[in-house]
Amino acid sequence: MTSTQLLPSDLMVRLERLSLGSGKRVAGMLQGKRRSSRLGSSLEFADYRAYTPGDDIRRFDWGVYSRTGKPFIRQFMDEQELMVSLYVDCSASMDFGGTEAEKGNRSGRAAENKLLFAKRLAASIGYVALCSYERVGAYCYSNRLDGRLPILRGRGAANRLFQFLQDMPSGGEGSLASALGEPGAIPRLSGMTWIFSDFWLNEGTAEIGSILSRLAGAGQEVVLVQVLSPEEIHPELSGDLRLIDSELNTGREVAITGRVLQRYREELAHYQSELRKTASERGISWVTLSSDMTLQEAVFGVFAGTGLIRV
Repeated sequence: MTSTQLLPSDLMVRLERLSLGSGKRVAGMLQGKRRSSRLGSSLEFADYRAYTPGDDIRRFDWGVYSRTGKPFIRQFMDEQELMVSLYVDCSASMDFGGTEAEKGNRSGRAAENKLLFAKRLAASIGYVALCSYERVGAYCYSNRLDGRLPILRGRGAANRLFQFLQDMPSGGEGSLASALGEPGAIPRLSGMTWIFSDFWLNEGTAEIGSILSRLAGAGQEVVLVQVLSPEEIHPELSGDLRLIDSELNTGREVAITGRVLQRYREELAHYQSELRKTASERGISWVTLSSDMTLQEAVFGVFAGTGLIRV
């Protein structure tokens, strides 16, 4: 697979015009396009303060001095880059869909493999950030960090991001708490963290909430993107089946009836409600996407519609 296949060229042109909808005032290390909480050297005026020996004389306001006789210098807002961290769940449950069996779902479109769709979403967000001179780091995880990409900056680094995402294989059990609990797994600098997962994880909402609190405490503006296949959202099964857990490789004989499917849908809705509540209590954004959506629908429809992307 090439980067062109991961992100179509016509979509990349449209992504270059976007920016991330972060509400944070950032304090990065390099000059960027976002307003920092510090005073700096942008063209946006912030305030006056009394002159002290050693100040930059170019900021001395001679107009105020001529009117008041008091020396003041002008201060300006600083603009620095945003640190964007992308976490993609590469556990075995994500490697689902995108086969002939997935075609012909309710939407009438062929659904993509969940992991491939999540990688494309991460590539889209990363490309938007790189084109906006933000700094981007990427991670692949299961129940541990399986791969991490050194921090990138600038549009020219996009191919390294695409290659990293394409090369990361699937496998293992999924555990967000275990993976992000590893030393150095949480970004050191405050910024924006995107997590792409189906959230079929080996832990409860309490453990997920605990690690999300750590991220928020580390100054991260977190976005959770749940990726599910149409078959997981609206299963169309019937008869006596053996269901296999793709991560634990265990199975169970189940007689699928309309009542069983209804019970499954209720449990899924309850689980999503609990996750959404856990996120909301911590000021974290939550989005659910189906893998039969197009990238355009996800980015320009859902992400832009919720303010996560600015068009």
